[in-house]
Amino acid sequence: MFQKIILCCSLLICCLSQAQKTLKPVPIIFDSDMGPDYDDVGAITLLHALADSGQAKILATIASTKYDGVACVMSVFNTYFNRPGIPIAVPKGKASTLRDGQHWTDTLISKYPHRIISNNDVPDAPELYRKILSKQPDHSVTIVTVGFLTNLSNLLLSKADKYSSLDGKELVKQKVKHLVCMAGRFPSGSEFNVNQDAAASQNVFTNWPTNILFSGFEIGWRIRVGLPLIHNNAIHNSPVKDVFSICIPMAAEDSVGRMSWDETAVLVAVKGSQPFYLLEYGQMQVAGDGSNTWSNEGKLHAHLVEEVSPEVVRAYINKLIMHQPVKK
Repeated sequence: MFQKIILCCSLLICCLSQAQKTLKPVPIIFDSDMGPDYDDVGAITLLHALADSGQAKILATIASTKYDGVACVMSVFNTYFNRPGIPIAVPKGKASTLRDGQHWTDTLISKYPHRIISNNDVPDAPELYRKILSKQPDHSVTIVTVGFLTNLSNLLLSKADKYSSLDGKELVKQKVKHLVCMAGRFPSGSEFNVNQDAAASQNVFTNWPTNILFSGFEIGWRIRVGLPLIHNNAIHNSPVKDVFSICIPMAAEDSVGRMSWDETAVLVAVKGSQPFYLLEYGQMQVAGDGSNTWSNEGKLHAHLVEEVSPEVVRAYINKLIMHQPVKK
């Protein structure tokens, strides 16, 4: 059985690589809480790996939390992957200050180079969204959010400014192709990214004017990754390896690897749902407490449904999170 899974993974990776050669890179804005969990680290690593292979173009990396140092952490990863100039932003108004309990962020900031020194060095998140989106071709940008919906709600509520004469909702409608979210439990439940800023989640999932694709809690829960990375003796001085090495031993539930909630969202944002997942169309509905339900009416929203074994996706993600920076 194990050999069969490995063969399927190898064939799948080969087919994906061949198919991608003819496609243009996907323009991506990455929005992440970058802690308190560390699947965000896997997600930003996937994004840089896919950018290095010509499959993605990273327009910005934006934090949905504003704890001290979050902009520096974003800068650590962008610098490590030889993209120190990628724009970064954090929310400057009301927003979460949740951070990692394992203190991996402090380790990275002290150990690795980063151009950004503090959150004061970067703009407010909605401002950067408006600046970036205004310069892009119509209906071209994919936004992938693996954290709270604070920034996207504020973007929808934003007014015309020096970057665009359009208000936030109209700017999104004109420039964004679709939104991919690690959010929700399906068909119903309560999930962290949604319930931590329930009001923002309600606003986004009610008023967002483009298609939304959800990678739910149940998708990433079954995909445990990180062990091949931390046991790879060929990888040295890597902030990605450091984070997984620090965190995996701290939780018994991570003994076989950390759940891949955020990684799956980045994966489908860049590569699409096939051949990994089927799509169930309908509408995400969020209650005042942040819990969600699903209606099968409508076509603007969709959530992922497993098509291949989680072990196949796990092997693919494990390969990508061991990606090393391209030598310049």
